[in-house]
Order: sequence, then structure tokens, then C-alpha cells
Amino acid sequence: MRILNLLKNKYLIAVIGLIVWLLYFDKNDVFTQFDLISKCNKLKVERDYYIAEIENNKKEILELENNVKSLETFAREKYLMKRDNEEVFVFVQK
Repeated sequence: MRILNLLKNKYLIAVIGLIVWLLYFDKNDVFTQFDLISKCNKLKVERDYYIAEIENNKKEILELENNVKSLETFAREKYLMKRDNEEVFVFVQK
């Protein structure tokens, strides 16, 4: 009897219908929101990584601008540059 009275209540049916609509059928349903939140968190982690990399690169550039020895070491290791009277041997690891 009590269940029958609850099913006849149009306001309860409207609220249940609204909740179901918002949870499953709406453009911004719960599952989409969880997906967007996880993507947002992933992008924040990536942003923090790139900010740290930018800081490291700025320090490296400052070091290369101020220290001739580090500039020569960087050019030899990164770009395999050499002096005129030298030979460079590159060992490739498998």
C-alpha cells in the first residue's frame, strides 16, 4: 500500500526521473565528468613536468652562456663536434 502511494506521487517520480536523466542521459553526465576530471589531473601532471623541464633548460642555457668549458663539452657530446686535429669515435650501444 505504501509503495503504491509513493508511485502515485508525481513529485517523487519527477525527481527520480530528473536524477536518472542527469546521471545517464545528459550531455554532462557523471561518467563524462569523471573522465574530464581524470584528463584534467593528467594534464596538470604534464604541466608540472614541462615547467620543471623548462627550469632545467634555463639553468643549462645559463651555464652554457657563462662557461666556455661546459659549452665545449656540450658541443662535443651532443653534436659530436671536434677540433681540426682530432678524430671522433662514436660507440653505439645495442
